[in-house]
Amino acid sequence: MIADLHTRLSALGIFDNRALGALDAAGFTDVESLLLWYPRRYEDRRQFSGFPTGPCDEAVCLLARVENCETKYVGPRRRYFEATMMPLDPGPLDQPIGCRWFNMPYLSKVFAADQEVVIYGKPKWSGHRLVIDHPDYEIIEDGDSVEADIHLRRIVPVYRLKEGLPQKVIRSATFRVLDQLDPDALPDLLRKPAEGSPFVGMSRYAAMRAIHFPDSIGERELARDYLALEEFFGLQLNMLRRKHTYAAQSGMRHCGEGKLLAKFQELLPFALTNAQLRAIGEVRAGLESDAPMNRLLQGDVGSGKTFVAMAAALLVVEASFQVAIMAPTQILAEQHYFVFQKHLEPLGIRLRLHTGSRREDGNMPLFDGSDIDAEPQIVIGTHALLYDDSQLSNLGLAVIDEQHKFGVSQRSRLINKGVTPDVLVMTATPIPRTLTMTVYGDLEVSVLDELPAGRGKLVTAVRVEPDPKKVTAFLKQHLGEGRQAYMVYPLVEESEKLADVRAVTREFEEWSERLAPLQCGILHGRMNGDEKDAVMARFRSQEVKVLVSTTVVEVGVDVPNANIMIIYHADRFGLAQLHQLRGRIGRGEHDSYCVLVCDGKNPEAIEKLKLLEATRDGFRIAEADLRMRGPGELLGTAQSGVAGLRLGDLVADARLVKVSRDLASEVLGVDPTLESPEYRHLRVLLDVRGEGVELS
Repeated sequence: MIADLHTRLSALGIFDNRALGALDAAGFTDVESLLLWYPRRYEDRRQFSGFPTGPCDEAVCLLARVENCETKYVGPRRRYFEATMMPLDPGPLDQPIGCRWFNMPYLSKVFAADQEVVIYGKPKWSGHRLVIDHPDYEIIEDGDSVEADIHLRRIVPVYRLKEGLPQKVIRSATFRVLDQLDPDALPDLLRKPAEGSPFVGMSRYAAMRAIHFPDSIGERELARDYLALEEFFGLQLNMLRRKHTYAAQSGMRHCGEGKLLAKFQELLPFALTNAQLRAIGEVRAGLESDAPMNRLLQGDVGSGKTFVAMAAALLVVEASFQVAIMAPTQILAEQHYFVFQKHLEPLGIRLRLHTGSRREDGNMPLFDGSDIDAEPQIVIGTHALLYDDSQLSNLGLAVIDEQHKFGVSQRSRLINKGVTPDVLVMTATPIPRTLTMTVYGDLEVSVLDELPAGRGKLVTAVRVEPDPKKVTAFLKQHLGEGRQAYMVYPLVEESEKLADVRAVTREFEEWSERLAPLQCGILHGRMNGDEKDAVMARFRSQEVKVLVSTTVVEVGVDVPNANIMIIYHADRFGLAQLHQLRGRIGRGEHDSYCVLVCDGKNPEAIEKLKLLEATRDGFRIAEADLRMRGPGELLGTAQSGVAGLRLGDLVADARLVKVSRDLASEVLGVDPTLESPEYRHLRVLLDVRGEGVELS
């Protein structure tokens, strides 16, 4: 019996050298790597589907015999392999079905007449006959009767293939390992379920067997939920433990009396929103506490997070501490610097800007500020802040903007520059509640759910390949009224692989001709810092009327006079990213227009884009994006834990997320260090990097 999940497959003595070599090449080296490779779907081979007589909306699973096979050609170059299938025991009404695979000539060496094959796919008409294009297949070879209980007469798992490893090899190896597995090798990570729970009688061992080889679909669903709950429990345990650890540190108050804050509000040419005032109050309470603050400020685009950060910075500066503000891009760092400079220099606050490109460029000073020799009170910068220890000798507050662009280790490096500084992280990506509980479980949360008054309406419209002449006329009308515009494209330069996708460099030339004598500017990620600075300065001063850009304008560009954004190939972007891009306009008093351009070939893409026509509610958009693209796309790959979810679904499993949080809170409330014998086994769930969960 196997006593350890880390036992190497080669030590089990149940595989021959050929199978071991194939498994090893695919990355299956130990028991755990194999068992955590969960099935992607299942086929009920207890009773195969009858041979269809017409197209089917759902895929069918057929047991068939190969009648003949041949390679066919479509035109002079394109070819496909086709195997004609019939039932093992054909009846008078049964018709042959052609199974076709395009550009896979090697299959002519795989299939042969009279083979028995399991086929899974969706039949359709091709002319007057039924075909299945690119079906999943599995050949039933001689001698399979010995392993019939693995591959036939049961609900059979179907796995994602790795390194060309045949389906049957993965399935057989998993079955044999489970057959050898000692239940004690899979200690339960969840407490024994309470009476009335759907998981009564379930254990980690039983769930692992049922997720791979269930006796019923119901058993498989229960096993999946149990193992998903285990994943969420691991995430919550890490998040809440980080929260407990941070709160247990010795902190100090970083809050002044509020005189600077009062003066700041008095000088503002507008009133702060109720949401901003509420968030400032929550942040102030954290700064006044002896316990270190660790707070997330989330708000939709244009909701005024920057002014909340300014208020927090003034409270900290008044208490004689420094503030560091870290942004993911130079454009955003400089935007913050300009805004802070405009509103805080009248108060006598010393600001400095620190970005990597300015360190390297001899034509511009490394630090911009009124007094090079005086210690800055607020330092604004990019990742460059992480690698310079000379500017932050007395850090009291670390503000991290668009925080999902940074990894946990980068945030920690900035925070460690002070002696337990307070931390405020900000994001303009509205985050659904389940994601907040999972990814930001270690943070207190403040939400800006109100937009400042005095802004014009914003109209969003989806258009299919509009006439360039009409677009030009629309632009000239608004530019002639003194407005400005963004033209956004997905690529910097044209690509052979994406021949139908327009690129910034080419389109900049086109728009410069169409809109002459009005000036166009170009902005993309391959430009150096000086070039970006120059074009942005010309755009802010209204010398440049149209900015032709990639998504580098997604965050940080704040030009209230710009009221038009036209996004080409909008269907190539996620909803949340389009919402972020759209947030660059609608920031002034004029009505604004966002046009989402696509080729119209994909009805689902158009339907997706129409959600942006219907709403500006960032939370609703984020929920939809989460369902379509997953949390990794929504938050960025650096975000902790989420990418490691194998079974859990943060939208569909909201109930399990809450249960897992309650379980983790209960455990850590009793034993925060997990050192007691009752909870010590849970330490396998802790990831010392704080960037994921190792389920072992």
